[in-house]
Parts: sequence; structure tokens; C-alpha cells
Amino acid sequence: MGRIVVGVDGSDSSIKALHWAVRQAELTGDSVEAVNSWEYPATSWAMMPGMPEDFDPQAVATVALTEALEEALGAEGAAAVSKVIVIGNPAQGLLDRAKGANLLVVGARGHSGFKATLLGSVSLHLTQHAPCPVTVVRD
Repeated sequence: MGRIVVGVDGSDSSIKALHWAVRQAELTGDSVEAVNSWEYPATSWAMMPGMPEDFDPQAVATVALTEALEEALGAEGAAAVSKVIVIGNPAQGLLDRAKGANLLVVGARGHSGFKATLLGSVSLHLTQHAPCPVTVVRD
């Protein structure tokens, strides 16, 4: 039994990728690992407004991933999926998690600014550098 890694950022495209990954796992007997990544903005901390001391981006990302999975798969389906939160660049986080996986699944476009491109920047990077086969689920 292997592992299918799927990037889930809450976008419609990532939810479609999640559904595809779950269906594929049903066929192959693999487990599904949903990965959400977050990173601090690239702007200088001096230019950012003050962050509350109790702000926990890890907790926010965990709640967002859990809610996306439950909304897409229901409580029982979401419970069957492993949840992983990665701190850092989404593409690199998915590449790291894909090591040893049977398959990496992502949507064609997530929450990125590259609306006019055929593939989003993350999916394009993954298809070029992934350590396993990649499926890009298009709309």
C-alpha cells in the first residue's frame, strides 16, 4: 500500500484534485495525504502592521485544511485522509512530502496570481521537479 499526496489550499481547483486523489486511492488501495502550506508574506516585517501576539498561522492553516476536507468529503471521508501542514513555500513543501509517494496530485490553479497561465506556478514547478508521477487536475 502506497501514498498519494494531494495539495489542498481550499481553492475549487484543489478540491477537485482532492476528489480525484480520493477516487484514485480507492482504486489502488493507497492512503491519501492532504497537504496545506503557509508562509509569511515576502514583504519586510518592518512594513507589515503589527501581528497579534496570539496569532498562530499553523493553527489557522490546520483549521482551514480540516474545514476544506470536511466540506469536500464529509466528516467520515475527511477522517480517512492524513492532514499535513507545511511551513514554507507551497511548491517546495509538496516536493518534500512527495518523496516516497506513489503519486502527487494538484489542481491546475490554486490561490495564485497567475490567472492567465495554463498551469499555476506551483503545478508547473511540480511537474518539472517532482520525485514521483504528478497528476494535474484541470477545471
